[in-house]
Amino acid sequence: MTQATILVVDDEPDICHLLQEILEDEGFQVVTAENGAQARRHWQVERPDLVLLDIWMPDVDGVSLLNEWVVDGVAPCPVIMMSGHGTVETAVEATRLGAFDYLEKPLSMAKLLSTVERALESRRYQRIPQRVDGEASIEPIGKSPAMARLRDQVKRLAQYDTRVLFVGEPGGGKETFARYLHKHSLRREGPFIPVGVGTIAPEYSAVEFFGKEEQGKIHHGLLEQAHGGALFLDEVGDMDAETQLRLVSALESKAFLRVGGSEQVKVDMRVLTSTRRNLEEEVKAGRFRKDLFYLLNEVTLGVPPLRQHNEDVPELLNYYVDRFVTREKLDFRRFPVAVQNFLRNYAWPGNIRELKNLVHRLLILGSGEEVELEEVKTALGEIVTKESVEAPEFYDLPLKEARERFEKSYLEYHLEKHSGNVARLSQAIGMERTHLYRKLHALGIKFKDKR
Repeated sequence: MTQATILVVDDEPDICHLLQEILEDEGFQVVTAENGAQARRHWQVERPDLVLLDIWMPDVDGVSLLNEWVVDGVAPCPVIMMSGHGTVETAVEATRLGAFDYLEKPLSMAKLLSTVERALESRRYQRIPQRVDGEASIEPIGKSPAMARLRDQVKRLAQYDTRVLFVGEPGGGKETFARYLHKHSLRREGPFIPVGVGTIAPEYSAVEFFGKEEQGKIHHGLLEQAHGGALFLDEVGDMDAETQLRLVSALESKAFLRVGGSEQVKVDMRVLTSTRRNLEEEVKAGRFRKDLFYLLNEVTLGVPPLRQHNEDVPELLNYYVDRFVTREKLDFRRFPVAVQNFLRNYAWPGNIRELKNLVHRLLILGSGEEVELEEVKTALGEIVTKESVEAPEFYDLPLKEARERFEKSYLEYHLEKHSGNVARLSQAIGMERTHLYRKLHALGIKFKDKR
């Protein structure tokens, strides 16, 4: 983990300087503010891990600042109040509003350091929620040489802040390895923020990634949520061009502007990514920025598909049976050797995710202590049949491409329906005309030819 940053807010310069010296001697990074305006700016830009906040200041009192920073009864980081004119009522009010503790002046250095230590320890349990999928495994399963070798590589890489790109087929466990790396890294106490890049619509990506400031309120984006930990960009090849450009700037400078903001926000995080695509080919085709590719691709690790380490199938079956029995209270069923051998030789086009879904289905719908070979074949056949039901061609494309294909078809249909009149099209589909023109241009729809 990186050094904790402490914001000291006190209108007496001598106290600010003294506390800065003491805390820096203890190995902390210290930022000082001598009034409320400076404190607000440092709060937004530095994102401190702890605040020492004086109650009485000339422009705004500390309790008012605390009240601004607390959201739903919780401050984003511990705040320790300080005062030389304190009363029991003041201390009670501060802690009721969300302060971690209250110190009286003149400060006892021993008590100060002990309170700071306790507050930072508590921060480990008050991080922004890590968006952990309840189904996510942190330990990659399998004793095969391929998995053992990959686990070893990931554990060694975890000791450095190298950016790692995990490459492999969907469902093969790329996110699991990213979590495993984070678990063994020096940032393990920080948050792990997974982001399905393709699920974020381009028009919302700036706010999602970089946050926004609006009417005095701050929405922390994904980069800020990952501060001190790791940001995992799943299927980074699906990222739109504008977000790619913004991300390059943020990664190079380790700072960015929130939407609607005027102050640079500093972030310290590790970026991990995954892709099923050949990003070098995407770069050549102009769909992915070359500079972003080289920023993210410090080290590439290939995650093999399940068919290439099918000796791990029995262990994976046992793992998912135990997990569903424990978590969902499903009846235990055993996979006999004949069934295991059959599944070891299955192609697993959906990889580990497909195996997990198969186990879940057999436990829910099956009966008897043992899983029968015929019901496995039937279940696999039904899955294949279900997936092969006639569907539009773009259903088989990545989400970003599928969305573009649908939008293009949808807009061309309605543009033809309204004789190429963009004004009527705008009214019919409920899209503001300026945005509609941009969308038509972006999708390459030559609307002028339709008039």
